[in-house]
Amino acid sequence: MPCHPAMQQTLSAYQSFAWFYAVNTGQISIRHRLRGPGGVIVSDQAGGLDAIAQARRQIRRGARVIVSGGVDSSICPWGWVAQLTSGRLSTDDDPVSAFVPFDRRARGHVPGEGGALLVLEDARSARDRGVSGIYGEITGYAATFDPRPGTMRVPGLARAIELALADARVSAADVDVVFADAAAVPELDRAEAEAIRGVFGRRGVAVTAPKTMTGRLYSGAGALDVVGALLAMRDSVIPPTVNVTVDPEHGIDLVTTPRPGPVGTALVLARGHGGFNSALVARSVHSAGGTDLTRADSRGPVPE
Repeated sequence: MPCHPAMQQTLSAYQSFAWFYAVNTGQISIRHRLRGPGGVIVSDQAGGLDAIAQARRQIRRGARVIVSGGVDSSICPWGWVAQLTSGRLSTDDDPVSAFVPFDRRARGHVPGEGGALLVLEDARSARDRGVSGIYGEITGYAATFDPRPGTMRVPGLARAIELALADARVSAADVDVVFADAAAVPELDRAEAEAIRGVFGRRGVAVTAPKTMTGRLYSGAGALDVVGALLAMRDSVIPPTVNVTVDPEHGIDLVTTPRPGPVGTALVLARGHGGFNSALVARSVHSAGGTDLTRADSRGPVPE
């Protein structure tokens, strides 16, 4: 793919470090004078969920407040070439059919830029500060790796889901919606649908992929889906997967229009190139079993 003419002779010095994983953490810390420990989790498109999970660990170890999440900016000549070589990028120039996960027309994803950062705080700290804008609680998380290709072993996404639900101390029946990874690559869609069916049963839980409206944000996608899940709890509506006609063979209940109804517990999935699988459970503080902020025995951090 030819570079822009202006790029053929020069390359910005900024590019030499702007691509580096830690640059966003560093710039945010500098701008806001954050003095605590900082770090970056590198697990490709599962990174946003893994970063939130790491914040949860640190809060359990005594940290009070952590800013965590994921962002990505990959639409540049360098990033574009890397995406094209993956074979997972849609080349359809019709925006209606370009990014259609779980659809028979699926031929890859559309990239996007952005992500989400969350302020996570120990429930006791939030109570003591009189915080009122609590969106929910991170109650469960797990990560697995897929086996090496050719070993004939099953992918690890279903196991990640099971472990995350166990960590959250909830059953599959307690989950109101799954925010899917939604790769829009036929074999990856089949694997994800199989994992969801294996845990929840055929059409056993609402599944959605709002990233069809934003493009795939890579490491920012999982974090943005966590925000989407928390807002679904607040507003009592599941956001849709747009432009998709679900393939019945997948056997999932894909939400294609906004679906009103209470959302107490949500499961967010993310997968990274190379076999990363992450699953995170978020729960409304108003749902049965949610954290009572008048008590100090929280099992997970609360996003504000």
